[in-house]
Amino acid sequence: MQESNLTAVTEFFILGFQGSQGFRISLFCLFLVVYCGTICGNLLIITLVSSSKNLHTPMYFFILQLSISDILVITDIVPYLLHILLNNGGFITIHGCITQFYFLCASESSECFLLAMMSYDRYVAICNPLRYSSIMTNRHCGILSVACWLFGYSFLLIFVIKTAKLIFCGSNTIDHLFCDIVPLLELACSDVFIIQLEIYLLSIVIIFVPATLILMSYTYIVLAVLKISSSTGRQKAFSTCSSHIIVVSLYYWTMFSVYIIPTKSRTLTMSKVLSLLYTVFTPLVNPIIYSLRNTDIRKAVQETLGKLMI
Repeated sequence: MQESNLTAVTEFFILGFQGSQGFRISLFCLFLVVYCGTICGNLLIITLVSSSKNLHTPMYFFILQLSISDILVITDIVPYLLHILLNNGGFITIHGCITQFYFLCASESSECFLLAMMSYDRYVAICNPLRYSSIMTNRHCGILSVACWLFGYSFLLIFVIKTAKLIFCGSNTIDHLFCDIVPLLELACSDVFIIQLEIYLLSIVIIFVPATLILMSYTYIVLAVLKISSSTGRQKAFSTCSSHIIVVSLYYWTMFSVYIIPTKSRTLTMSKVLSLLYTVFTPLVNPIIYSLRNTDIRKAVQETLGKLMI
């Protein structure tokens, strides 16, 4: 193959959703509403946790971190997706594509670690309630939070740098909604074996290790709750975990659907819809779940609205 062919591709054309202008405008309006709702919902959580003294606890501190991660994820995807929908596709440079992919994966990785830390917090609260305040101190929570962000953003660096060094040739069309690893590797002319190996190794560290920690935490939690004699006590203990269980289940179900389950039986449209679940709709649903199922947050909303109306 000639060198000119190897170095010809300097940008990609992302197709997005193909269809009539009316169809794309409808999707544009839908994603714009979802994006605005997600930003407002997560900013509300951040504001309430930061300003309400009743929410200055480890659990809500991690919920605040989760809201920041959700804002980063959806902001990395939706603004350019809106551009693609309006223009029936859009060009993006290779470096721009790699940058979008990096911030998406890094934010999602941080979210995996944050969800694991939230399950650890619930484990300590239920299994070691007398030592909870001495274990989950502000300093300890801060260290765990910083570790989640550092692990999420540092683990991906070597992998992304190697991906950026790939040579792309032939077609420059990505039939997807954003820059993801699978379509990128399909367009690469270089040997991608090492990168594929790194993907498997990183998935163990980033996805399976936090998932294992979450399962272990809830195993101990269930065993501890079953030992509680009163049904009221058991119900109260489970209620403190219900929101987190729903968020974890939704997050990992969508993640496994996209990256773990074999893709041969899926159409391109189905792959695009599944990718939207964890990049666009999960960040929208998370603050709704924590707001509707959490008495403290509902009280904080009522108090804030009461102060504004005075």
